[in-house]
Amino acid sequence: MTNRLAHSNSPYLLQHKDNPVDWYPWGAEALTRAMTEDKPIFLSIGYAACHWCHVMEHESFEDPAVAAYMNEHFVNIKVDREERPDIDGIYMGAVVAMTGSGGWPMSVFLTPEGEPFLGGTYFPPVARHNLPSFMDALRHVQRIWSEECDKVIENGRIITQHLQPSSSTTAEGQMPTPDALSQAVMALAQAYDWRHGGWGQAPKFPQPMTIDFLLARATQGDQLALDMARHALQSMALGGMYDVVGGGFARYSVDNYWRVPHFEKMLYDNALLARTYLHGYLVTRDEDMRQVCERTLDFVARELRDADGGFYSSLDADSEGEEGKFYVWSSREIEAEIQDGESRALLIAAYGVSEAGNFEGHNVLQRVKSDAELAEQFGLDVATVRAQLDSAHSTLLAARGPRIRPGTDDKVLTAWNGLMLIAYAEAARYLKRSDYLQIAQANADFLLRELHDGSRLLRSWRAGQAAHNAYLEDYAALTLGLLALYQSDGDVRWYAAAEKLAAEFTQHFADPAGGFFDTRDDHEALIARPKDQQDNATPSGNSLAALALLQLHAYSGNSAWYETASRMLAGMQATAARYPTAFAQWLHASSWPLAGGREIAILGEDADALTETLWSTWRPFDVAAIAAASPAPAGSPALLNERPLKDGKASAYVCRNFACQLPVNTAGELASQLAAS
Repeated sequence: MTNRLAHSNSPYLLQHKDNPVDWYPWGAEALTRAMTEDKPIFLSIGYAACHWCHVMEHESFEDPAVAAYMNEHFVNIKVDREERPDIDGIYMGAVVAMTGSGGWPMSVFLTPEGEPFLGGTYFPPVARHNLPSFMDALRHVQRIWSEECDKVIENGRIITQHLQPSSSTTAEGQMPTPDALSQAVMALAQAYDWRHGGWGQAPKFPQPMTIDFLLARATQGDQLALDMARHALQSMALGGMYDVVGGGFARYSVDNYWRVPHFEKMLYDNALLARTYLHGYLVTRDEDMRQVCERTLDFVARELRDADGGFYSSLDADSEGEEGKFYVWSSREIEAEIQDGESRALLIAAYGVSEAGNFEGHNVLQRVKSDAELAEQFGLDVATVRAQLDSAHSTLLAARGPRIRPGTDDKVLTAWNGLMLIAYAEAARYLKRSDYLQIAQANADFLLRELHDGSRLLRSWRAGQAAHNAYLEDYAALTLGLLALYQSDGDVRWYAAAEKLAAEFTQHFADPAGGFFDTRDDHEALIARPKDQQDNATPSGNSLAALALLQLHAYSGNSAWYETASRMLAGMQATAARYPTAFAQWLHASSWPLAGGREIAILGEDADALTETLWSTWRPFDVAAIAAASPAPAGSPALLNERPLKDGKASAYVCRNFACQLPVNTAGELASQLAAS
């Protein structure tokens, strides 16, 4: 017997369709019933790859006695946080305000008007670790609703007032200064783990936006920033959280050493990390970083790509009811699969494989010896060591294939796809990978075809069906993705689409006090209109929007977009400098007005030598407009206007604030101008 979630399109909601709980999706039907019957709402929020969401489902939501109590006393609502980040953000703020921390599964009790009055995260089936049992929590809420309803309602109103969006981006402030960015670097250095890499204690998260900010600083000569970024990237690449066999990154490390991951693989983590490793390679020319970037993108193409061109959201942490079972190895499996004795011995030494293992009797593969150390130990050259380890990895990947796979959340989210589109588009041009360019083009085609209905962008797609209004992060991430792709293939339709999206979000998401709300002006009315400005696991919609407007100004000269972004950056400068890991995308955006970025226009056929010169180095604050002919086709950036070809040949213009140097025809001349200006 299924419940109302059987009609949903979300993989997370569908996971709960057979629960005996009378679940509702979020919507008018559930809210109206709560009002009519004067019942409190139990709101449960999670996502498909969430391990503890699965645990709480099995322990509580599948229990007929628990479900019967829930159905009698509550209106029960399930929300996929990835489809509805607005609901998730509002009520996560409430849980953090009430308890001091948050996470998923999120469990919140609401008045019929949707105002939160009590909440938490995971509740066990029996009281333990200072947590009440889920049934105890349900009984407590039912009692206070029956006996102290007026007090509960007043508490909900107080919490709801606390949830109204702040106006950080409207505060008076100065434009970003070099001192503020240097202060942020020093704060990061003081908090950095110089032994194991990264910031913070277990669970340790990878912080790709922070590392990318540091790499951009490194291009301007900041050695401390470079040292931190290189060390962090090298530390994570050793394995554990990074899947050395199949590529790609897990969500975070449960220890301080990057050794044992929380095994779920999220699209957004891999988008941000692939791009950061690409930038790390371009700054350091460390081939290991290039390999991590390519293997991560290859993993996404192999395991998270829909046939129509979209990218799926995640892979579960669990398979066969065990977290990580798909990814770990026993020493006997290693011995059985790798037939060549020397290769087997190399791999065992490289990763310290043992019978006892390093994770619940199994081995999570993390390097304990470098290629150079292995070469000395086995009397081989480094190239041979690398080749044999690569072959062993391929063997293990093939051996892993027949295992029962973790579940795939096969919905396509616009914002996360926009982030991955940036990664593929940049890797295509910097690494000269035509296959990556084709993947990026197919993804952009898919998003514009399936997730934009002509008047608005949508958030989510699955199995041919698009749903839910897009949020600011969807608009801004896709805008940046299209601009990245435009720079890779010069197709003007990507630029035109990016300008259209920016026009839509500046019109429909604007906060009159400054910056943007997360939801569109005709979005469903909730207890608050969210305006999240902190960069979390993904960049905030506002920091992405600021960066998108800065880039579009460089192409178009639209001063209104620059002024909007400038006001946003001024309002966030002090906060970002003080809390850099929480506002790293803001720091990167703040670097743009200070970096003296350039606009490069390249026009004409046979411009390969010019574009190869342009993309030979990462210049994080420059933008490029490319057209195969002069004049450029309709819809091209204003940057390409009135740029005649020099001597009838492919020509490049290097400009700053639309004031250009004389055009050049050769790669050498362009390289000289780029180096000097």
